[in-house]
Order: sequence, then structure tokens, then C-alpha cells
Amino acid sequence: MERKLLLLGLLRQRGMHGYRLHEFIERNLSLYTDLKKPTAYYLLEQMVRDGWLTAEVEQEGQRPPRRVYHLTPAGEEAFQRLLREALATDRPMTFPGDIALGFLDELPKEEAIQLLEMRKQALKERLENLLRVPPHPGSLQWLFEHQSHHLRSELEWLEKLILHLKEENP
Repeated sequence: MERKLLLLGLLRQRGMHGYRLHEFIERNLSLYTDLKKPTAYYLLEQMVRDGWLTAEVEQEGQRPPRRVYHLTPAGEEAFQRLLREALATDRPMTFPGDIALGFLDELPKEEAIQLLEMRKQALKERLENLLRVPPHPGSLQWLFEHQSHHLRSELEWLEKLILHLKEENP
């Protein structure tokens, strides 16, 4: 649902061909979504079949022809419905690596602390990279703030866990 919402939302602004859509997502939104190019093309074609998009073939000079996607009135309705549904729906959050925390006791404490310190360093680097991104226009700024909030919370929680393990009796 969110991937379709993303594509429809971008196409609401202006028609684009698939490569340009994917390029925009990679350059500007890759911190917030893992939408891969084949999946994007699959979803675009599905939305054409569903009548949410039209696809016009354009030719620029000697370049190969490409399909430029435009939102239809049905696509606008779908966008509005998906947007409202996504904003109102609570979904369980899952965090990569959480399952491993359930088996933390299976490792020697020193090794567990070392591995968690590595995880913490990777999170710090991700947050630093995120903070280097220039401000996003309009509501896209909320994506940035949400992501940075979660990264800060995860770092705080991880620091507490590491401290707890260090203070715990052997």
C-alpha cells in the first residue's frame, strides 16, 4: 500500500517515466523506503492496468522510447484513499535485529556487549548521515523528523542495554 501511495503521490506532482521516478526516490527518499526498481516498474504497470495511471510513450531525439506515467482521476481517488488509510492505520512495528535480542543470553556477555557496540556505531553513523541531508520541502520534512526521532530513541535504548550488561553480575 505505501509503495503505491509513494508512486501515486510523486506522479500527482507531474508525469514521469519510471527511471526518473526511481532516480528521485533513490536520491531523496532512500532513507525512508526500500522500493527497488523492478518493484516500482511492476507497481506502475499494475496501476496502469487498474486505471490509476496512463502510460504514454515518449521519444526524445535518438534515445529509446520510454513510458511516461500520469495520474488519472481514478488514480487521484486511489491516492486520497491510500493516504487517509495510511495516516489512520496503526501497524505493528518490527525492528531488524530484535529477534537476536531474545537470544542475547546465549553469547558470552563481553561478546554481546562488543556486538551491541558495533550496532550502536552503525546507528550513530546512519543518524549522522541523516542529519547531513538538507531540509526536505513541505511535508517531506516529517519523514526526516520521524526517522531521526526513531534513530535517537534506538541509540538511547541501546546505550541503556549496554550499560545494564556491563553492570550486571557475571
